[in-house]
Amino acid sequence: MVNKSLQDTSLPQWPEAAQTLMALMHAQGEVARLSEREQLFSSLLVSVNAVLWAFNWETRQVLYVSPAYDRIFGRPAGLLLSDFNHWRDSVYPDDLDYAERSLAQVLVKGAVEDREYRIIAADGQVRWLSDKCFINRQAEPGQPVIIVGIAEDITEKKQMEAELQRLASTDVLTQSSNRRHFFECANHEFEQARLNGAPMAFLLLDIDDFKVVNDTYGHQEGDKVLQRIAESGRAALRRGDLFGRIGGEEFAAVFPGCAPDMAMQVAERLQREIQRLSFSHDDQTFGITVSQGLSSLTHEDESIDTLFARADAAMYQAKRQGKNRIISG
Repeated sequence: MVNKSLQDTSLPQWPEAAQTLMALMHAQGEVARLSEREQLFSSLLVSVNAVLWAFNWETRQVLYVSPAYDRIFGRPAGLLLSDFNHWRDSVYPDDLDYAERSLAQVLVKGAVEDREYRIIAADGQVRWLSDKCFINRQAEPGQPVIIVGIAEDITEKKQMEAELQRLASTDVLTQSSNRRHFFECANHEFEQARLNGAPMAFLLLDIDDFKVVNDTYGHQEGDKVLQRIAESGRAALRRGDLFGRIGGEEFAAVFPGCAPDMAMQVAERLQREIQRLSFSHDDQTFGITVSQGLSSLTHEDESIDTLFARADAAMYQAKRQGKNRIISG
């Protein structure tokens, strides 16, 4: 007969052993699934082209930063985790005050989703970030304030916006301001001059006999004339002056803070620059002249339109008096 006491101290009966085995297999499956989830999560973090981060507001310590930090900032994440000042040092100097103030606003608002600022990557490249941040509302009273966020590289978007703005405000042929943009800027300068009691002048320039140039040498040569006029304007005008093409062969300039005598000197310098221009076509050489009308701000002027009208009238008077001259009106 089998000794009953030995039987009682042997391995568990089959049902108990099966349950134990099943429990072990289930636990191993859970561990495997957790490992798979961690690997999947890590893969996702590596592939996402945005920096996920967590920040302890009270200790000023970065608790977590995702792998994209290394790619976008060009610096090891370990440096940031060891010292928050590495983030401050990477922010473009002109944007640092805004970046810090907008981060602090999350304490009041709970979320700040419109933060955009520039950073200087390790390679010296300036990049734009959209850095949204949120406060951890699940923290219990007395727990540290944790701010979490996501910073996305929007450099290409900003470059596209800048290019669209340039195209919308620039005359394609001459690369000067177009009419709409010129008068928007001119109106702003007018309002500032009126507000500050400062002088300002308006110059209107029209190419003499431009139709003859087009008819004689062709429109392609006429386009070159317009381009060279624009180059002369950029060379002769002062820093801060406005210059634009406002019509077919008409250009205009605004001289902020410029008294009438100084404005005349600038107009004369531009006149001389244009008179020195020389063009060649089929072994023929020709030059061009311009007629200019100049007006200066007075107490009676209520808008930029009145300055423009006086300059326009003066320019037509210059045409009538023989062209290639400057008349002040």
